[in-house]
Amino acid sequence: MYSAAMRNDALFLGLDIGTTGTKCVIATADGAVVAEATIEHPVSYPKPGWAEQDPEDWWRSSVASVRAATAQVAGSAERVEAIGLSGQMHGLVALDAGGAVVRPAILWNDSRSAAICERLHDREPGLAQVLAMTGNRVFPGFQAPKLLWMREHEPAAFARTAKALLPKDWLRYRLSGAMMAEPSDASGTAVFDCARRTWSDAMLAAVGLPRALFPDVAESPVHSSCLSQTAARELGLRAGIGIAGGAGDQAAAAVGSGIVAEGTVSCTIGTSGVVFAASNAWRATPNGELHAFCHAVPDRWHLMGVMLSAGGSLRWFRDTLAPDAVHEAKSRGIDAYDVLAERASRVAIGCDGLVFLPYLSGERCPIPDPMIRGGFAGLDVAHGRDHLARSAFEGITAGLAGNVDLLRALGIDVRDVRLSGGGARSPFWRTMCADMFEARVSLLASDASGALGVALLAAVGAGAQPSVDAACAAAVRTREAIEPDATRVAAYRLVKARAGEAARRALRVG
Repeated sequence: MYSAAMRNDALFLGLDIGTTGTKCVIATADGAVVAEATIEHPVSYPKPGWAEQDPEDWWRSSVASVRAATAQVAGSAERVEAIGLSGQMHGLVALDAGGAVVRPAILWNDSRSAAICERLHDREPGLAQVLAMTGNRVFPGFQAPKLLWMREHEPAAFARTAKALLPKDWLRYRLSGAMMAEPSDASGTAVFDCARRTWSDAMLAAVGLPRALFPDVAESPVHSSCLSQTAARELGLRAGIGIAGGAGDQAAAAVGSGIVAEGTVSCTIGTSGVVFAASNAWRATPNGELHAFCHAVPDRWHLMGVMLSAGGSLRWFRDTLAPDAVHEAKSRGIDAYDVLAERASRVAIGCDGLVFLPYLSGERCPIPDPMIRGGFAGLDVAHGRDHLARSAFEGITAGLAGNVDLLRALGIDVRDVRLSGGGARSPFWRTMCADMFEARVSLLASDASGALGVALLAAVGAGAQPSVDAACAAAVRTREAIEPDATRVAAYRLVKARAGEAARRALRVG
């Protein structure tokens, strides 16, 4: 139901703090984007395996992106009715009792706590207990292991820490003065009971962290704070407008893609690969092969398979083994990946026994092993350049399909997968995905950014849409559906079986 006090031309603003920049989207209640802007911010890598940022850089890029977006449409700043927040997940912003940042934020891609995660799995409390208390394995990128690392290696800084916030929740603090969290992002801290959508007292006790370190939790569409006078002046917006709980970047992008109710699945092929499925009930894989997190929709959850090197593996292949494809592409005025797809299409499914393992940076899902490594299996003197190209596409897609198969094993009905990211631009790869996933593959009619997703959440919280489902129904459209081909599906099942056996051999070698 629309608020009686809300103007008919109300707009909703979404802010998404990425690793390299902040994106602002301004949209109507039905998801029509009227303005958007992205402002970059720096990342610091002070030591091997470390990744840090100064939260003040997030603030500067947020202010600049909001002002750049509102400048595109006259009068839009006055029409903004509410704000939604998204951002890179898992990061640690440690604040002292006065709200000052204790040390640079430690990011999602920081691996300094790897030994602590191994200890939590192998000794106390042990993997079985971790899964029972939170539903998920503990990964070095998660927030709580970073706090444990601080306690061991920076005891003075840890002693000063009064509150631990996630990146987007720190932005909420700067916008409103309120310290709040929401379930989808909190799910990636390693101390959140995802089944019950609250902090896990048992896990906190097991790792020795006080509950007071973590903020209270409100559901993602709820306006849990309001824009302060000080922040409003800097942003050029009206003070007092509501700020929705928002969502972690993956859940926010899922809202923007319409992946909010069970039966909807997305696959994003960028540097990494993410398979994301909404679930109407809590469920988790027995050994934590998939992330099982709270969704940004109240009383719903999501399952997520994260493949560390999807498009990244293909980029490595292009740069290392097929640099001539880059030169050919330039001479023809096309993309180098299209050249690789042309070469791959000249070889039959299965590559005459050649298998590529895309574990160039270890793996997370469906093989939770940071030490596994990639390579080619079954390489024969009869294999040529085109075989290598096809095996790269097949190996990456088989890894993504492994996550889809895990979804089905949990009872998720995977019939339609919405494909996005750089890999979605290739008709060859889209068709391969449809056949390996054994599901219809479709594209989104427009960009489904996390910033748009949280703008829709803000609209729901304001009453401009009756529910997240209704907001997505109004905003999200698909195009170019590709159906799987029964003959190719049968052939690719052999490819997936061969890839699975090669992965098991790689694990035994490791």
